Amino acid sequence: MTAANLPTTGTPEPQAAGSATQVPAREAETPVQQTAQEPELPLRIAVGLVGMLLASLLAILNEQVTAAALADIRGALSIGGDDGTWVTTIYEATNAATMAFAPWFGITFTLKRFTIGAVLALMLLGVLCPLAPNLQTFYVLRGLQGVANGCLPPMLIIVALRYLPPNIKLYGLAGYALTATFGPSLGTPLAALWTEYVSWRMTFWQIVPLGLLSCVAIYKGLPADPLKLERFQSFNWLGLLLGYPAIAMLVIGLLQGDRLDWLNSTFISAMFCGGTLLFVAFLINEWFHPLPFFKLQLFARRNFTHGLMTLGGAAFLLVSVAAIPGQYLAHIHGYRPLQTTPLSLLVAIPLLLSLPAAAALLNLRKVDHRWVMAIGLGLMAVTFFMGSFVTSEWIRDNFYWLQSIQIVAQPMLIMAILMGITTGLAPTEGPFASAMVNSLKTFAAAVANGLIEGVGTAREHYHSSMLVDRLGNKALIAGQSIDATHGLGALAHRIHEQAEVLTSADLYRVMAGIAVAFLLIIPVLPVRIYPPWCTTPPPPR
Repeated sequence: MTAANLPTTGTPEPQAAGSATQVPAREAETPVQQTAQEPELPLRIAVGLVGMLLASLLAILNEQVTAAALADIRGALSIGGDDGTWVTTIYEATNAATMAFAPWFGITFTLKRFTIGAVLALMLLGVLCPLAPNLQTFYVLRGLQGVANGCLPPMLIIVALRYLPPNIKLYGLAGYALTATFGPSLGTPLAALWTEYVSWRMTFWQIVPLGLLSCVAIYKGLPADPLKLERFQSFNWLGLLLGYPAIAMLVIGLLQGDRLDWLNSTFISAMFCGGTLLFVAFLINEWFHPLPFFKLQLFARRNFTHGLMTLGGAAFLLVSVAAIPGQYLAHIHGYRPLQTTPLSLLVAIPLLLSLPAAAALLNLRKVDHRWVMAIGLGLMAVTFFMGSFVTSEWIRDNFYWLQSIQIVAQPMLIMAILMGITTGLAPTEGPFASAMVNSLKTFAAAVANGLIEGVGTAREHYHSSMLVDRLGNKALIAGQSIDATHGLGALAHRIHEQAEVLTSADLYRVMAGIAVAFLLIIPVLPVRIYPPWCTTPPPPR
């Protein structure tokens, strides 16, 4: 089955002015009819879809677990703090850059062959990483593993759009959402399990059993499409040469910016300026190329544009939901991954039920996906607003009531976004959407990490300075010696602790503002759509 056989997902949304067919926005509100005959999903294809889900999940776990266990990995390999940041940066740069181009190669080499090859490469590189003889070899292996990792998540959404019948298509998208919500939440618990009770090497080797299982399921389940090597005759070489380094340079700049003092560093300035120029040239090339990696013309559709915008914001918020409490507990109370594991599992396990429940809700014709999205964003904003009242007395238990809101907020938000993006896609547009969705999601996560580190450092310095000034003025007024009263060491610790608390509160406020900003866009940009099982609304008389 080729890309041309992709089924259209749901009701087409209004097209841009000047397109071949135009549908007024109010037409989307016309009552629709359910299809008379709902196709069934063959068991063999279902097995292949499960294999694709496992492949995408192991890619997310490989990324998140190694990041959570980085301190133990650095200690085992005798890697310094500055060198250790590159372990994550190199991996994330190649991972994000590959996602933009993987769908093209997946269609060319067939989804079955390409995915199995990527899983096998990821497993082999994972086995070799802990055995690297030196740091340079370890960097190379991690970079190559990032390439293999970036090939997997885009394949899942393509397969879901291609093979799933309309009546269960949203449940397939729930599987994709599982990799964006459930997978990252398992990173800390698994990192704690391996580093505390087994071996740090298992943070790399854990993917082998799951990888073998996914390969067997994909091989048995998905049909063997013919190779399409003739596509290389019109291959977009310029797009690859412009886009791949552009995305990698921007990610490197974001992840290394705080450590190197952002634009005060020549290296970071070169990464941002060079990456931006290359990416602009890449977008221009994609607009005119007959076989692009990104089909920018899709942005003429209001729901697609809004979906991608909100997906970037959602990825940003999801990173913050986990990062801010984790950093607070580590910096203030010295928590290791083992101590923060219950907080992660509180969100991860219920998502196995709440994600399908959100899909079932959106699969109802009477439910407007915009309201579901608004409720999800509203709950996210409430979470961040409540977190802004954090104090130095908060421990893990205080974050339970905040994180529990995410059990409902994340599925509603992510599922509504995916429904808005995929509904109305033409048969040949699935790979383009997959490339844009996955690359944007990964890049937004890098932006979130960079912003949290950059804003966190700036606000911590500000609060430390303000606290020292106030304390100094009070000491001068009282005519007392701070050193004699408390001791400089204890006083410095208390100032640093309070600055960290105030910084966490500031980050929560920033994220609440971002959630509200995306919430305000919903009444303006997206239009009403219906579940995929609904037929196209009849034209107005």
